[in-house]
Amino acid sequence: MATADEQIRVSDRVKRQLDRRRREGESFNDVLERILNESEDADFYDGFGILSDEDADWIRDKHESSKKQRKERMQRLDEDI
Repeated sequence: MATADEQIRVSDRVKRQLDRRRREGESFNDVLERILNESEDADFYDGFGILSDEDADWIRDKHESSKKQRKERMQRLDEDI
């Protein structure tokens, strides 16, 4: 664990978020380094292509069906008013 060379101010909200992410024995610096490394390792394209075309089509169809059902339900509610 390194010693602090600089100090930074953070809002109470940010400190609470860091506290929630803080693992046992970690300093705030450790938490920030870990979070920053995670974001550098993340790639926008991670996860693209993991579904088969059939699975993607099934999800797309379910989404459209749900959207249609919600729209119909809202129209019925509007008619009842």
